[in-house]
Amino acid sequence: MEYETHSAAETEALGERLAPALGRGTVLAYTGDLGAGKTAFTRGLARGLGFTGRVTSPTFTIVNEYEGGRLPLFHFDMYRLGGSDELYDIGWEDYLARGGICAVEWSENVEDALEGCVRVDIRRGGDEESRNITITGVEGF
Repeated sequence: MEYETHSAAETEALGERLAPALGRGTVLAYTGDLGAGKTAFTRGLARGLGFTGRVTSPTFTIVNEYEGGRLPLFHFDMYRLGGSDELYDIGWEDYLARGGICAVEWSENVEDALEGCVRVDIRRGGDEESRNITITGVEGF
């Protein structure tokens, strides 16, 4: 499905709308340029899962964990990783086994580890605030 948002708040709202359609162990593979809105989308996703705290980019920590909602949310940033071997080194399989939602920014860097995932592509639209968002691989949304 393709969507167009016109503000960060609308991008967050789309993430929030997606959350109920996701089940235990879902992996979301994000693609999009720096500053496209991947973290804004994840803020909405966290809110849709029932997390009420602050959601920030995991750029320097590789992964942020958000618990307290319907399912835990593990927010990864793969920008600094050289490949899926490094992903496994940080405990990827352990995160999958915990049964939460894994949201993976810069997923193209670890593509071979992300079979059967939900794909979320976020691109800048016609103006500074607009985003074109394509979501594939999820039913009921």
